[in-house]
Amino acid sequence: MERSTRVSVFESDKPAEIQLIKSKLDDAQIRNSVENNYLTFTTTPTATSLKVMVKLEDEKKAFDVIDAYLQQNENQ
Repeated sequence: MERSTRVSVFESDKPAEIQLIKSKLDDAQIRNSVENNYLTFTTTPTATSLKVMVKLEDEKKAFDVIDAYLQQNENQ
């Protein structure tokens, strides 16, 4: 079974924002998953960082989708 390298394309501590990005990637038919990591010593021990992960080969397409979304939101 072939393992593919997965990379983080978006990070946030806001679950709603993560869910929105995840649905944008789903709409673009980019398979993704969310990982939940504790933040480092610079934050409170209970703070978590959510990461949207995609396959390495989908990274550029995922960034294009995320950039388009962020630009659209910035202009509103």
